[in-house]
Amino acid sequence: MIVLSCNNIHKSFGIDVILKDITFSINEGEKIGLIGANGAGKSTLFKILTSQMEYDSGELFIDKNKRVGYLSQNLALESDNTIFGELLLVFEELLNMEKKLKTLEQKMSEPYDETKADYHNKLIKDYTTLTEVYENRGGYTYKGEIGRVLKGLGFNENDFDKQINILSGGQKTRVALCKLLLIKPEILLLDEPTNHLDLDAIEWLEEYLKNYKGSMIIISHDRFFLDAVTNKTIEIAGGRAASYNGNYTTFIDLKKKNYDVALKAYNLQQAEIKRQEDIIQKYKSFNREKSIKAAESRQKALDKIERIEAPHKEQKASRISFETKIKSGNDVLHIEELSKSFGEKVLFTNVNMDIKRENKIALIGENGRGKTTLFKIIMDEIEKDSGVKVLGKNVNIGYYDQEQSNLDLQKTIIDEVWDEFPDMTTTEVRCALAAFLFTGDDVFKKIEKLSGGEKCRINLLKLMLSKNNFLLLDEPTNHLDIVSREALEDALLTYDGTVLVISHDRYFLNKVAGKIFELNIDGIKEYLGNYSYYIEKKSNPARFQDEEETSGITKTQIKQDKKKKREEEKKEKEKQKYIKSLEEKIASTEEEIEEFQKMLCLEEIYSNPEKSQEVNKSISSKEAELEKLYEEWEEVAQ
Repeated sequence: MIVLSCNNIHKSFGIDVILKDITFSINEGEKIGLIGANGAGKSTLFKILTSQMEYDSGELFIDKNKRVGYLSQNLALESDNTIFGELLLVFEELLNMEKKLKTLEQKMSEPYDETKADYHNKLIKDYTTLTEVYENRGGYTYKGEIGRVLKGLGFNENDFDKQINILSGGQKTRVALCKLLLIKPEILLLDEPTNHLDLDAIEWLEEYLKNYKGSMIIISHDRFFLDAVTNKTIEIAGGRAASYNGNYTTFIDLKKKNYDVALKAYNLQQAEIKRQEDIIQKYKSFNREKSIKAAESRQKALDKIERIEAPHKEQKASRISFETKIKSGNDVLHIEELSKSFGEKVLFTNVNMDIKRENKIALIGENGRGKTTLFKIIMDEIEKDSGVKVLGKNVNIGYYDQEQSNLDLQKTIIDEVWDEFPDMTTTEVRCALAAFLFTGDDVFKKIEKLSGGEKCRINLLKLMLSKNNFLLLDEPTNHLDIVSREALEDALLTYDGTVLVISHDRYFLNKVAGKIFELNIDGIKEYLGNYSYYIEKKSNPARFQDEEETSGITKTQIKQDKKKKREEEKKEKEKQKYIKSLEEKIASTEEEIEEFQKMLCLEEIYSNPEKSQEVNKSISSKEAELEKLYEEWEEVAQ
């Protein structure tokens, strides 16, 4: 049964068309992943669905018997209540029943009066009936459910009595999410629900939503989360919505196949249209009555053809590419028995780690454990309480701050970059900004006017230009859309330096990290492998121990395996570099073809047959060269 549908929803802001043909429907119980580039209109659509914003035209249907619950990004819940007190408001009906039951209990405790037998019998009957209703509606379990949801989303019992108005923005958003989950609306709209959650909380939320009885639409850039929770994907691109049955990974496969089919159909039709137009022009050139009529007849037939629209092209991603200016020594960082506390709050003790050149390591742990603090100790911005920290030879640290605190809000984009790299020319700065999608007058925007994703791209650009050999990345994928996340992942895979990254993006960790450091209060536990390996080994350590004991692997074999893995990683890096060089050649060749085609429009060219023929020859030559480059790219990329 359809619970929500949109038909040709259109929304513009002035001359900017955000949504131009949004058509889809959602059945009861479906779990939808709503994806699209930043600025595609996903949050705008949510505001339309919740009547917070009017749409210009189209039809919207929502089942009137279904409640809609909406969690927006960075929702600032304002209340003078405690956390637990605020969530109790969800169960106001049960609280009122409790008051009535207490009143009835007080009346029932009064001395029995035989002259009021009917009155006493009615009290007992009312109490019995109300008790049954109270129990059926969860009266004996709702406080436990509040505690379960709060703990699942990262709060502990010491937090329950905290005032909401003293919480951080992220904590307020988590309380709002708790409240929404307890309300249990039949249609749930969640905009980036995993923001502000640590890995444990994200995994708890996944399980909760998988078992949720209602329908839901989730906006998220967390591909791992989407794969775990959703069974249908809707992509907004070019103002339109396309639906795919399946989670994010299934969507990627289906989209590629659909795009290939659509592109082939479009190209075939374009070729046929061109063929017909050439025939029409040929008939016209004969300049005879019979040939002119034939041309007109063919033109009428051509005009009646229903034109296939060119399939929507993928959004361009920032051209991210990290490289090092100088090579560090093999030993990048040595930490021994490191500890840090703030007052009575102990963040960590006995931290030991050794990081080697070209390691790509993920640092994970619960929120508030001190991961960012550890980064700042490594950079000498915060003093350690005890222990040893030694940076290796020629190690230059580049730091990505998730809070974007190193940006000057009053500067323009171009000045923010240029002031840090004053030796660059105007052209070099503009080209670098263009590679990160800041073009034209956009470069003169003030930083304070930018979105989180735009600020993120500026910091990544500055990090790229610094050419440091040891990158400390604190939640680098926050605010990035999926296309940009994938570009960042590819850049880090080909980076010849060392990476230590804090991230809650498990898809990102699986692709980039070769080692996991789990930070706990009593030190770091090391896992050799990506995030999925870490989860598997942590959930079933005995199996891995048995494998190690029964496999008879010697230290020599372990070293050989590690060496083999390094060689394979090296080959993969070389392959990615080669692919990147091919892509640059392809882009350059396409630009050359475009320039030659522009030349054909110049009077001095098209009016001169010899020059025109020469330019056409150049175009043909470049097109043949482009074809070979595409073939080579396809062969290498497989």
